[in-house]
Amino acid sequence: MDALTGLLEGPKARGAFLLRSVFTPPWALRVEDRAPISLVTMVHGDAWVLPDHGSPVLIRPGDVAVLRGPDAYTIADAPGTPVQVVVGPEQRCNTTDGEDVTESMALGVRTWGDALGQGSSVMLSGTYQAPSEVGRRLLAALPALVVRPRDAGGHDPLVALLAQEMGREEPGQELVLDRLLDLLFVSVLRAWLAEPSAGAPAWYRAQSDPTVGPALRLLHENPGHAWTVESLARKVGVSRAGLARRFAAVVGEPPMAYLATWRLTLAADLLREPDATVATVARQVGYSSAFALSAAFKRVRGMSPQEYRTGGTAKEALPPAGPSQTVVLGR
Repeated sequence: MDALTGLLEGPKARGAFLLRSVFTPPWALRVEDRAPISLVTMVHGDAWVLPDHGSPVLIRPGDVAVLRGPDAYTIADAPGTPVQVVVGPEQRCNTTDGEDVTESMALGVRTWGDALGQGSSVMLSGTYQAPSEVGRRLLAALPALVVRPRDAGGHDPLVALLAQEMGREEPGQELVLDRLLDLLFVSVLRAWLAEPSAGAPAWYRAQSDPTVGPALRLLHENPGHAWTVESLARKVGVSRAGLARRFAAVVGEPPMAYLATWRLTLAADLLREPDATVATVARQVGYSSAFALSAAFKRVRGMSPQEYRTGGTAKEALPPAGPSQTVVLGR
């Protein structure tokens, strides 16, 4: 598994909140749900995305905006439109006067708003409910707002398919929508990582380094190996001191610190598997025993692996915020 695959394997929605919102201009929503990641795209009409930390961006039909939590943001038909509805935790919606309109503004299957007529603004949104569904390494790297403009043809088959499936109530529909949201999210991430000026994390950019790149691939492909800086340097064909110095300079941390973080990231994903045990996960990611993994996991995550498996989602805090900036790809 290379660094890119490891990063893009992170998004795994589980019962994500997906909604088609229909509004008559002027309209403005304030989103304070503290969700780790939300995706927004317009089907009809334009909208302004106004993050609390980052520059406002106009999105048009086919553009996809990715907003990183837990910071609040506003979406409106125009920057100066007063907020009418505030979306809070658990997707409860209240007017600025405090009236709960979560149910009263429902318009059908996964559809909500104040209008269904022509000329309305139509927005699709998808929200990941917990940090564990996205991956802490990814959350820590993402800017506050990333916007991928639509392509020259103005058509995104994933957006079209998501819009089509959101109105259905079929067996397994939740799983279909989760996977479509993941695919759309990954497509934006790939575009973000591919753009040199977009601020991709140092450890991702380091893949192209002739010394650090091979070392990273070895760590990602075989995290359970008993690596030392010396054995890693031997495999890469450089001196121990040379690898340690270059790795820290390019990635921002020493090789073994990077490996420790990567092992715990993998462990967190593996622990979510129903048949996994702490002992088997420990062996897979390079810990000598279940006790060793438990100690490291609790030191970093603040809970034991067993607590994480049974109720960790509710206790997990978001990692430190990524860069407070707005990135518009291709512009």
